[in-house]
Amino acid sequence: MQPLTWNKLSAARRAAALRRPAQQAQPQVAAAVRAIVAEVRRAGDAALRRLTRKFDGVALRGLRVTDAEFAAAAAALGRTDLAALRSAYRNIHTFHAAQRPPDLRVETQPGIVCEKVSRPINRVGLYVPGGSAPLPSTALMLGVPSQLAGSAIRVLCTPPDKTGGINPWILCAARLCGITEVYKAGGAQAIAAMAYGTASIPKCDKLFGPGNAFVTEAKQQVSRDADGAAIDLPAGPSEVLVIADARANPAFVAADLLSQAEHGPDSQVVLVTFSAAFARRVLLQLEKQLADLPRAALARRALARSRIFLAASRREAVEIANRYAPEHLILQVAKPRELLAGLSTAGSVFLGDLTPESLGDYASGTNHVLPTYGWARACSGLGLADFQRTMTVQTASKAGLRKLGPVVERLALAEGLAAHQRAVRVRLETFSS
Repeated sequence: MQPLTWNKLSAARRAAALRRPAQQAQPQVAAAVRAIVAEVRRAGDAALRRLTRKFDGVALRGLRVTDAEFAAAAAALGRTDLAALRSAYRNIHTFHAAQRPPDLRVETQPGIVCEKVSRPINRVGLYVPGGSAPLPSTALMLGVPSQLAGSAIRVLCTPPDKTGGINPWILCAARLCGITEVYKAGGAQAIAAMAYGTASIPKCDKLFGPGNAFVTEAKQQVSRDADGAAIDLPAGPSEVLVIADARANPAFVAADLLSQAEHGPDSQVVLVTFSAAFARRVLLQLEKQLADLPRAALARRALARSRIFLAASRREAVEIANRYAPEHLILQVAKPRELLAGLSTAGSVFLGDLTPESLGDYASGTNHVLPTYGWARACSGLGLADFQRTMTVQTASKAGLRKLGPVVERLALAEGLAAHQRAVRVRLETFSS
């Protein structure tokens, strides 16, 4: 990664340097996903089995995980492993339980009462990435808030391994969250199955979970179809931006960059620092740590398309971060909280040298399903509210309708909607008759 001096770049070069690599292949990805979604809608379970053979290299007998498979998963993990899952579950549960909104009741004027109440989304589909890096942490991040929300139907899809099994960590995490409907399906085909339903997999009202560019595109396509399903947010390939000053530990910075780069070749990492000398120290640490990283080949491919920016000031570093709108933002600078007020577009922020992004990925309590591709400019990370919907309720007394009714009549007539005005007038006339 060759450092780029931000204030020497033209507007066009800045935009190009901040562009996500996965977006460059968007037309081809969209076409491939469109074909997969159409096949699943047409052939259902048969399509899922065929696509699983094609993409995962395994022929499945059944799609749903059995009770025996859940039991085998629990037996496969040691006591320490299960304790780690329970510890993460407790922290995630504590943070998300604190997000429960109180019901709202306001008398806007005498006799007119307005309320807002929350209800769970009835049928939710949870996608947990598998492939080269199965993510039990995502099962917790989706399972806990859906459990707290009280969704009646919770379907979890995740890709099978080469033996046709599901990673035992994922199954144990799902069971910890009370999820019993787990299906062996991954990629765009799993998204299509949960959006439209098959003979085995129930149709869901809303889909949740991160994934690669194909999963993200599938979620967006089904969300645009009235027969499809709503989605949580565009959560695609992982990314991190680190702002680090000269006093930061280059080993810490390199480790944080690699923790995202190892997800896959379409991940992106960005370093914003203030001197070329410090950037070189980080690059040396990257090479040192890559030497014994099991997923070094994947990380190197991601690093090849990542960026280092040299900022002239802390203010300029914040400008770069806000322009990029990263999924994860790590501040390894002196007095990091001072930068927080100026930051507006990150999915999740990690303050200080002792707060690696890995804490949020697994067990601090915050949710790791976060907006990517720059969607942090408009979207927030996942929380309890995403698994609920709210309804407003209103009640009018006679006195309230007498007072407010004429106002509504006047506004309705101003819009030329006589039936709206009449719905008020017919009630007012009954009071005076």
